[in-house]
Amino acid sequence: MTPSDIAAKLAGLATKYHAGDVTLLAGRLLLSLIFLHEGATLATHFDAAAKAMAALGVGLPLFVATVALQLGAGLSIATGLLTRLGAIGLGLFCLATAMLFHTNFASQNELLHFEKDLVIAGGMFVLAVTGAGRFSLDRLVALYLNKRQRDKEMAAALLAVENHMWVGEVKLPI
Repeated sequence: MTPSDIAAKLAGLATKYHAGDVTLLAGRLLLSLIFLHEGATLATHFDAAAKAMAALGVGLPLFVATVALQLGAGLSIATGLLTRLGAIGLGLFCLATAMLFHTNFASQNELLHFEKDLVIAGGMFVLAVTGAGRFSLDRLVALYLNKRQRDKEMAAALLAVENHMWVGEVKLPI
């Protein structure tokens, strides 16, 4: 078996078993993990976290919005429901966090956090473009809405045919 035969066989298997969609699912779960963990930690230690954020100049409304964004968009990405919106929100959040809080490049730790936030933002923007994939609630909602649309079109077509089948006072059976 030649290398091109092996590559073709692997490509066929990947397509058959939806390897791209499985990879998107794994990526979504990994990307959402940091936000779900951080949001849950901030929420469970709310008072202490709010005080620490206030010391950094982040007021209570913005802190609450941050926790809500991390939990809401994190769940959005993990479940694959409104994935693109959640990914855009968290991508912008990571860019803002990098630019506002991690600009002391003299500190190796701050530089690392700056780079990490940029990398996560890039991953989120890629996810926003690609979407959630086959294994997501987005796909289930799309399938449901498409079925409803087809059902409405079928009902409209049947009503149109029925309305044209009148002969005098007698309705012809279909």
